[in-house]
Amino acid sequence: MNLTRISLFYLASYLFLIGIGLLLVPRPTLRILQSNGDYGDVFPRVAGMLMSGLGLSIFGIIRARSAELYPATLFIRMYFIVCIVAFYVMTRDPLFLVLIAIVGLGLVLTLSFYLLDRKRQVGRPA
Repeated sequence: MNLTRISLFYLASYLFLIGIGLLLVPRPTLRILQSNGDYGDVFPRVAGMLMSGLGLSIFGIIRARSAELYPATLFIRMYFIVCIVAFYVMTRDPLFLVLIAIVGLGLVLTLSFYLLDRKRQVGRPA
């Protein structure tokens, strides 16, 4: 599961970096993410706290080499994409298209590497 583990660095990094950005400087971070909505100061900071916390959790999974948890990161991101699509439909804020691209890229990377790692494990003698 080495390639899958490596792909999780992308997930942990964007969660942590965007989360810290939203926590410390929410308005500039939202502008960078192409948001055209006004979410106040507190909600983006709460979202930043949650995102950076999730990022730190993923770094913990990577550090512990918890391969059993790798598939869970795929399911969670599929859930996130469904929710983000719904948020885009409700608001038409381009922020959500940017988030779909960021999360979607990570999902494709991890899924591809996960399938490749599993294929390699099946071909390996016991």
